[in-house]
Amino acid sequence: MSPQRPRPKQLDSPLLPKLFKYMARIQVWCYRRTSGRLGGTWRVAAGFRKPVPVLLLDHRGRKSDRLHTTPLLYMTDGPDTIVVASQGGLPKDPQWYLNLRSHPDTQVQIRAERRPVRARTADPRERARLWPLLLEVYADFEMYQAWTEREIPVVVLRPRTDE
Repeated sequence: MSPQRPRPKQLDSPLLPKLFKYMARIQVWCYRRTSGRLGGTWRVAAGFRKPVPVLLLDHRGRKSDRLHTTPLLYMTDGPDTIVVASQGGLPKDPQWYLNLRSHPDTQVQIRAERRPVRARTADPRERARLWPLLLEVYADFEMYQAWTEREIPVVVLRPRTDE
């Protein structure tokens, strides 16, 4: 793991989580209505030069039992879809990750296709293999890891055939 660097102070504004929440809702709305033509590619920061594909992850609240949808950057690894619980390098894991740990059977939408998946956290060996590949997809994951003391989880979404 790279040495920890201080997170820029402007990213700790209490307004940012609310702004991100509303932006994500708009992105989900656009993505669903256009089958990913709008909102299906991340073109911010490292994604500006090298756009990154986006999927929609459904997850059930571990306390509320409500269904939520979160847009996430992803890559594929054989039949699996790989996402990263980075939360921009914040000190705590994102809610969607905690929800998946409680309710691992869910679905993703990639463009117009919805797929049932089972989520699991990559084991240390898998993470070591996948992390460099993820950095090729989105280089800013390395910066996020340097901003936090936690090891950012890598999540494997394996296709399910039980639906």
